[in-house]
Amino acid sequence: MSLKTDATLASSTVERRKPWRTQSFKDHLSGYLYISPFFLIFGVFTVFPVLWSGYISFFSWNILGDKEFIGLQNYVWLITDDPRFWKSVGNTFSIWILSTVPQLFFALVIANILNSNVLKFKQFFRVGLFVPNVTSLVAVAIVFTSIFGYNYGLLNYALNSLFGLENTDWGASYYGAQLVLSIMVMWRWTGYNAIIYLAALQSIPGDLYEAATIDGASKTQQFFHITIPMIRPMILFTVVMSTIGGMQLFVEPLLYQGAQGGSQGQVLTMVLYLYDTAFTKNSFGYASAIAWLMFLIIIAFSFFNMYLTRKIQSAN
Repeated sequence: MSLKTDATLASSTVERRKPWRTQSFKDHLSGYLYISPFFLIFGVFTVFPVLWSGYISFFSWNILGDKEFIGLQNYVWLITDDPRFWKSVGNTFSIWILSTVPQLFFALVIANILNSNVLKFKQFFRVGLFVPNVTSLVAVAIVFTSIFGYNYGLLNYALNSLFGLENTDWGASYYGAQLVLSIMVMWRWTGYNAIIYLAALQSIPGDLYEAATIDGASKTQQFFHITIPMIRPMILFTVVMSTIGGMQLFVEPLLYQGAQGGSQGQVLTMVLYLYDTAFTKNSFGYASAIAWLMFLIIIAFSFFNMYLTRKIQSAN
């Protein structure tokens, strides 16, 4: 009996020394196995290309021949001897300002209208706001190209009929093309941001507005002293997301003016320049350097946005 007890204790000790046989370990392992497909795909299609682009940015490589190691020369050329890259940077920022600032302003106005009690058929308008966001970009580009066309464009026809103005070649004009592209971006994303603001507005307690009304505050005062401070985190979120999206603008300018961004590079953005360098000129090492420099610019600008917003918040 004593020997059997000792054997049982020894067996239990061995079992305790093997944690991979415990149920707790198996539960943890099965959890990791369930989520492992995502991380495998993420690693293959996201992490590896990022690291690989950083590696080949130090080479001169046209994807078909051998790679030639040139160190930081791609970055030196890009920063000191590539005016077309800096033109794309300037275009990206000017289009971002033209599209993002009015876009967020109109989104806030639309969200306030949707949140008011006087508006009927709110569900219909909420669904309608999402329509531009889910519409094919190809269709959007065709429609806007037709509206702003030189000879038969709807806008030129209206300006000519109503005010007697001569036709304007919006696509050939430097700032005209950027304006058209900005309107295209605004049309697509204003409703999306309005829905985000609407969700934030509906989370504000009604007691605050009732107390402000009793104290004699006007609707304008309530908007600037209650609404804006209460949804400030959401405004910061949309500013950061719009910044990242605006810096990565690609499909709209490609469909509107082609891979060159127009005859004068009117709408040549950073990502469009990267695409043109990699897949038209087959200069993948140089294109990778563009990608990494663009990444640093986006990070720096996003941090500047957050710093500016927090300074405004602390000042208030």
